[in-house]
Amino acid sequence: MEKITILCVDDQAEVLDSVVRDLRPLQAFFRVEEAGSAEEAKKILDETSRNGDYIGLVISDHVMPGETGVELLGSVFRDDRFADTKKILLTGQANHADTIRAINEARIDNYFEKPWKPEDLVATAKKLLTQFILKKGIEYKDYMPVLDQATLLENLRGA
Repeated sequence: MEKITILCVDDQAEVLDSVVRDLRPLQAFFRVEEAGSAEEAKKILDETSRNGDYIGLVISDHVMPGETGVELLGSVFRDDRFADTKKILLTGQANHADTIRAINEARIDNYFEKPWKPEDLVATAKKLLTQFILKKGIEYKDYMPVLDQATLLENLRGA
């Protein structure tokens, strides 16, 4: 089974803990890594890539000291090693211009305002990770219990 990582980034420990707790249903199948800053996230991205493992999803807060979530997700988008990596932006403070920038520059796949509903975050993560696995050609049967069945069926019908 391939090693696929979900990277969660937030400078507020309590928010980061909440994201990781919400993703608990996925942790038997995906490694969940935590970073308290964009700089720390980039180290995890590099290390994961060096190990030959995948980053399937990055979930990042927007407002962080130093580099913002939009800047981080933009750098993930522009890095060929992570061309298929899915991206979610979490924020409680983004304005309309920030959101447009996140879509245009970082090509985010989804956006959640704080506070989010845990079931919505998990459902979205499942859908995006299913898309990632299918796009990468990873054997999906090992991940069946946590894949988004509608996305899987849609892809299989189209094949």
